[in-house]
Amino acid sequence: MLASLLAACDALAGAGRWPPAWGAASTGVHYTGIERMPRDVERAQQALATLPIAPQLVCSDMRHTPFAPCDVVVILDVLHYVDHDAQEDVLARVRAALRPGGRLLLRVGDSSQRLRFGVSRWVDHLVMLARGHRAPPTSWRTLEQWQTALQRLGFSVRPMPMSHGTPFANVLLVCDLGD
Repeated sequence: MLASLLAACDALAGAGRWPPAWGAASTGVHYTGIERMPRDVERAQQALATLPIAPQLVCSDMRHTPFAPCDVVVILDVLHYVDHDAQEDVLARVRAALRPGGRLLLRVGDSSQRLRFGVSRWVDHLVMLARGHRAPPTSWRTLEQWQTALQRLGFSVRPMPMSHGTPFANVLLVCDLGD
């Protein structure tokens, strides 16, 4: 979905239809996607092959993949699949890869939202099973715990709730580094 969104941004900007009120469009973005499941990588490569700028897709485990220097990192709904020590390691390596002024966009579940969080966990489990994967153990945190971990690494963190109108406990954390 992110690849399609970036392609749409390019197309709108290229056609002169990018709304000026949105600020400058991110165009010509080159990026790498990391996915652990080989058949998901293959499916994504087929689906994204026709994009003007297709991502480089790497079949690897984020816990062991070197991160190249970059300006932005996007991590959506995956850190909870590894234990807290591995989460800390991934976040530290992301921090090291980001250039000054870089940004991490991290979507997580807020375990302090008991009912919504329970629904999020249940749906996550069902999706994993439906995709043919064994549901792995999960390591969740509260929003406050996520913010504390990220601030320890030098990020300024701005939470943006994403669950309005849904039964889920999703929060987007916009994490910026100073220059």
